[in-house]
Amino acid sequence: PNISDMTVSLTVDRERWSAHVQRTIERIRTVATPIPVVKGNGYGFGRHDLATIAAGYSETLCVGTVHELVGLPDSVTPVVLTPSLSGPVPQAVLTIGNESHLTALSGSRQRVIVKLESSMHRYGRQSPLAHQALDSDLEVLGVAIHLPLTQADDDRVAEVSALISDVPTSIPVWLSHIDPTLIARLPDSHSYLLRIGSELWHGDREALHLSTDVLDVRKVVAGQLAGYRQSEVSTNGYLVMVGAGTAHGVQPLTDGRSPFHFNRERVHMFEPPHMHTTMLFLPSNAESPNVGDRLDLQRPLTQTLVDEVIWS
Repeated sequence: PNISDMTVSLTVDRERWSAHVQRTIERIRTVATPIPVVKGNGYGFGRHDLATIAAGYSETLCVGTVHELVGLPDSVTPVVLTPSLSGPVPQAVLTIGNESHLTALSGSRQRVIVKLESSMHRYGRQSPLAHQALDSDLEVLGVAIHLPLTQADDDRVAEVSALISDVPTSIPVWLSHIDPTLIARLPDSHSYLLRIGSELWHGDREALHLSTDVLDVRKVVAGQLAGYRQSEVSTNGYLVMVGAGTAHGVQPLTDGRSPFHFNRERVHMFEPPHMHTTMLFLPSNAESPNVGDRLDLQRPLTQTLVDEVIWS
């Protein structure tokens, strides 16, 4: 195999994935303004590459922190979702989550969005914070509400409606984690923008395939010691080394199982992943992969550092 191919790879069915993204954007546009989110590891695609794609759909992008502003397309206005205690950032829109964030921007003409406290109780305060921002010299572009993932539809509608009840109608409302179909049930006194990340980029899982290369295979016998921890091999079989480890964010699944599969069968880890390699074990009666084969990798893309994105 070509040494440059020895990576954790995300293979994307370009036509199918692009069609899903376009459908999602168009569906949201019927009820609200869609705002793509490009943050962290770029949802597995890489932040800079995904931002370039997202810029084709929107002139506004949401990023995670002020440290993610570098390398964005010049055509977009970035909105920083995580509040910051640093000073003004003229090229971006910042988020205010409490009075300290407001104070840090005092005296500037910074463009801001004010977070309203939802039942998440993470960032945000009640509506008086928005009024303080409006009375300051800041340019308030909206208020933001970040809803929890587990909440009944009726509760979502009721919570948003209550939070914006005394927000001036001229102030747009930025929403996260609410189905577009519910926006028609919200007060028509305000305009709405919907931030979309996972639903947009990962909504069609069949268009995405995460895998890693087999770098070495060796036979071992019962009782033999191997690995960093010199663990004992339980039975005759094969040690399979794959090019994925903790440097890629690879860990056992939350229930302790291996995230690796070959021929649709789970392959057990001989020991926990290390930096760029995980040692796997297959018994001698199982079909062993060859060097250069690829194993499927079961991982959340938002938690995985992908070496190579392959558009097919």
